[in-house]
Amino acid sequence: MTAEPFTAHSSRWPVPPQDGYTVDDLFTLPDLPPHTELLDGSLVFLSPQRRFHAKTIDLLMNGLRATIPGGLKAEHEMTVVLDRRNGPEPDISVVRAAAATGLEQTRFQAADVLLAVEVVSPDSEARDRDAKPQKYAAAGIPNFWLVDVAGTDQHPVVRVYELDPLSKAYALTGIHHDRLKTGVPFPIDIDITLDALDRL
Repeated sequence: MTAEPFTAHSSRWPVPPQDGYTVDDLFTLPDLPPHTELLDGSLVFLSPQRRFHAKTIDLLMNGLRATIPGGLKAEHEMTVVLDRRNGPEPDISVVRAAAATGLEQTRFQAADVLLAVEVVSPDSEARDRDAKPQKYAAAGIPNFWLVDVAGTDQHPVVRVYELDPLSKAYALTGIHHDRLKTGVPFPIDIDITLDALDRL
């Protein structure tokens, strides 16, 4: 029995333009992997997610949708256009209902987003903790949640931030371990215990 010869992958990645990609490129380049993001003109390809990541998104989406007012919608994994060189994909976004124009829609504008949520993953920790919050704040998104795993039982912990309009930076307003209870961008009360996660 002989070994099969090694051959290079037949697909070719596009060569980036000198000034980097734009949001228009993000939606027109062929064959990009699902959930590709654009940060500072560079394409970011996401790794497979942990079960914790998917279950936490489900838990928060269920909680948001249970109390969201009629003028808003909770969306997950949709591109948010911050500027021509930045189109990240928050794990969850709360947007104005009027901005949801149809089922073929692929993006929202930052001006229509009231809350961006990032669930930290090992491969995207620096982006989730540093790069993305700074970009969301600079784009004027008024609320941001950073969700991480905590404790030996691996339950979610949610850090809640509000935008200071003068500094254009987020200020921490609470750290929630068992119950996420806040009044912005609307009254929210979500059980985020490990038991709640396990029930999904």
